[in-house]
Amino acid sequence: MEEALVYITIYLLCMIKIVFGPTMGYAAGFHPLVSTLLTIAGMMTTVSIFSFFGERLRHTAFIKFFKFKRVFSPQSRRFVKIWNKYGLLGISFLTPILLSPPGGAILAVAFGGNRKQMFIYMLFFSVFWSFVLTYGFYYSSDGVRELMGFHK
Repeated sequence: MEEALVYITIYLLCMIKIVFGPTMGYAAGFHPLVSTLLTIAGMMTTVSIFSFFGERLRHTAFIKFFKFKRVFSPQSRRFVKIWNKYGLLGISFLTPILLSPPGGAILAVAFGGNRKQMFIYMLFFSVFWSFVLTYGFYYSSDGVRELMGFHK
């Protein structure tokens, strides 16, 4: 039961930020492949939720609960610049490592990205970055893990 709770916790954390998968999977003593699969599943769950319900969420929940910010903030200009230069492919590439699964999915939906393409690109880069981060973390030098506070 406790092990199932650990799996669920890591999965849920990966819905927020994928770096939790490799680090928490390593701390729990999981095999790198298990950590990678949990990371991919967590990110793709978030992407699925926001790609299918993102437009509805934006028009109902976000308008009710969040105040409107300035439209032309430095952050929004940066996102528009990234979108214009790299499009959906660039947003999908940056989502796992810089934006976060909810942020990237919301951004792609807000700019009107094709949902099917978004899902395929996000899946591809989720798999790519999950493997890179997980295996990089698991097989990096012990000094890096000690700096982060992991001792095995």
